[in-house]
Amino acid sequence: MSRRKGQNGSIERSGKWYVVRWWMDVPGQEERKHMRARVCPISGPGLLSRSELERRGREIIAASGADTVEYFNRVVKQQASTVLRFKEQAQNWLEHLRNRKRKPVAPGTIEDWEGILKNWINPNIGDCPVGDVNNGALKRLVALMSKAGLSPKSIENYVQVPKMVVASVIDDEGNQLYPRKWNHEFIDMPIVEQSEQNTPSVSGEIMTGLAKHPTPREQMIFVLAGAGGFRMGEALGVEIDKHLSADCSTISIEQKARRGRVEHRLKTISARREVDLHPEIAELLKGFIGTRTSGLLFQTKGGKPLTLTNILRRHLHPALKKLGYINPYTGDHKAGSHAFRRFRNTYLKNETSCPKGLRDYWLGHKGDSMDDLYDKVKHNVGLRRKWAAECGVGFELPASIVPNVPKKRVKTKRAKAA
Repeated sequence: MSRRKGQNGSIERSGKWYVVRWWMDVPGQEERKHMRARVCPISGPGLLSRSELERRGREIIAASGADTVEYFNRVVKQQASTVLRFKEQAQNWLEHLRNRKRKPVAPGTIEDWEGILKNWINPNIGDCPVGDVNNGALKRLVALMSKAGLSPKSIENYVQVPKMVVASVIDDEGNQLYPRKWNHEFIDMPIVEQSEQNTPSVSGEIMTGLAKHPTPREQMIFVLAGAGGFRMGEALGVEIDKHLSADCSTISIEQKARRGRVEHRLKTISARREVDLHPEIAELLKGFIGTRTSGLLFQTKGGKPLTLTNILRRHLHPALKKLGYINPYTGDHKAGSHAFRRFRNTYLKNETSCPKGLRDYWLGHKGDSMDDLYDKVKHNVGLRRKWAAECGVGFELPASIVPNVPKKRVKTKRAKAA
């Protein structure tokens, strides 16, 4: 059915006749019946043109009584009960991502997409049939996001989610049921200007100030992040007995900590690497570890992973404000943890002669060309450590950092008596 006022039916060839086929209610039966009737011969006297053939087919269907209001009400009700809503498919899609074996998605990424669906996508298009989520639907969604003040980059990231949900609807043969050719011009997708993105860094002077932070644990985090260019989650996921060399000169990145738990899946394949540290950083790290031989390098008093939000809000942002830091993109004193990576990349690129291949390896960046793929500098440990010592860190280091002493449980008299 293509129109509310009646069925068009389908015109087919059957032997020497053109026939029209349509659905018909049968009194006393739940299932509808597929009806068929001759329209005209396929050749000779009585042959109709295509438009006449279709018009005569509609007349036959109307005469059968299939186009009654009651019939259409029933069909619409049946379709409403079986239509796949966008939010239902979104849930199916998330479940598939959690369980798939090929190219598994990190739990943190799934949580981010789940939040986007919950806060933005489902409230606006969640009740739409998934087949109706097209360029027009995304155009309205983008308009709402723009009106709410979301940045172009955020809108670009958020809109990818409904696209992936629609593409995830497939038939038994793995073919997309709703293939789309997305038209960003029609959708009015905002253009992401790389130069205007909020990508703050810090200077050597600011890093020197952060290296004097009053709390030893956060002081060591800031020093290590600035000197090694780690993603913060990578630094928080380091375990002393598993990822540190005996002399603390090399850290193996094999996992990360996110939202207070350890995840073994990193952001990219290139993120799995070894980062070589300057000898002075290695000495500071040994002093910070003290007599500890296991557990997370940075942890709560109870031995659990730290959370990035706590570090940013309680330590980094107040410290940056005190040091007089101004974010050139936002005009305030705040900067995210990636400011340390940008500092390390800027320092190695502009103030040292560190080879590009080694810089990319230390930072966990994927190479740009086949030449980068052929570069096997990561296997030359001696050369890596030589460059780590020669490059330096780009800021002044403290003489020492107080050891991180884990919390010891003190037994009370009541506990002893028990």
